[in-house]
Amino acid sequence: MKHYESSQRTNSTVDQAQDAVTRLHNSVSQALSHPSEQTITQAENSLEHAEEAVRHAPEGSVEGHGVDLTLERLEAEKSRLAEVENLKEKQ
Repeated sequence: MKHYESSQRTNSTVDQAQDAVTRLHNSVSQALSHPSEQTITQAENSLEHAEEAVRHAPEGSVEGHGVDLTLERLEAEKSRLAEVENLKEKQ
């Protein structure tokens, strides 16, 4: 996973969406390693926030740069979260 120097970042809506998806990734990872009602709920809340941030990403992008990658990452995290929810249902 890439970590960006703060000097390279502009705090644009794309940067904010990328950060939200990274936080979602962390929440989903936590839910995968420790599946509980609490960690799954936290991941679901993080998903809602990330979806909202990604919806706004194009507003601050330059020619759409970074938006597609952020969308791809969001979709990957949705799939991972679905795995967690399926595991929890089987318990």
